Amino acid sequence: MTVYLNGRFLPLEDAKISVLDRGFIYGDGVYELIPVYGRKPFRLKQHLARLQRSLDGIRLANPYSDLEWERIIGELIGRMPFDDQGVYFQVTRGVAKRDHAFPTETAPTVFMMSNPLALPSADSVERGVAVVTAKDERWLHCDLKTISLLGNVLARQLAVDGGAVEAVLFRDGHLTEASASNVLIVRDGVIVAPPKDNQILPGITYDAAFEVAREGSLAVEVRPIPREEALHADEMWLSSSTKEILAVTKVDGQPFAGGRPGPVFRKIYALFQASKLKAG
Repeated sequence: MTVYLNGRFLPLEDAKISVLDRGFIYGDGVYELIPVYGRKPFRLKQHLARLQRSLDGIRLANPYSDLEWERIIGELIGRMPFDDQGVYFQVTRGVAKRDHAFPTETAPTVFMMSNPLALPSADSVERGVAVVTAKDERWLHCDLKTISLLGNVLARQLAVDGGAVEAVLFRDGHLTEASASNVLIVRDGVIVAPPKDNQILPGITYDAAFEVAREGSLAVEVRPIPREEALHADEMWLSSSTKEILAVTKVDGQPFAGGRPGPVFRKIYALFQASKLKAG
């Protein structure tokens, strides 16, 4: 497997970084994951814009221009033998002696790899998936896509322990997101999602879902969602780069919304599948 590290394409087994890299020591870095359909990156400009926002949020200069990112990503995609891919890349503040303060004159570490894109199974799409609920105990900059993901890891493990695919999180009595997904609900035919504030990641698929919904004349709304409203919604969905849009049919071990994907999900799923190969 070929990966990219600091200006070079090389075999994965030859890619090495220092134990003093601040990504390893502090989780001091950001990342992105871009789905690739038919060797075409999905919403690349939006992913790069979110990368820039995350870098700005941790005060780390972007090592490349958008054109350079596009070239490197394109070359890595071309080196892979599969058409549908998940391109993961991260940027850390680089190698420096251990000190909490930002180092000066330190080059960032840039790592990139691509794997076959693992999407939900046909059974998961048809039947929906199970989630558990949990208190959102993560930090207050969930809008930055940083590699400091221990809070998300613990929430996801809670889901795994409960035989579920995700943990849906609530903070101060309101829905935020899931451990590795955005969460949307449907009430009376209207698709509702929490606002993109500092408590949730501004998901690329979240935006895509709203765009195709509007194009399909489906009603949408962005507002705070109380816990009780979320747990008594007509439908609940997960959205992410690897889940696309997925219906929730079990919550905390109990059937949810009739225990099957709802009619609005069926519409949005079809619209998303029809549109995803057109988006650049």
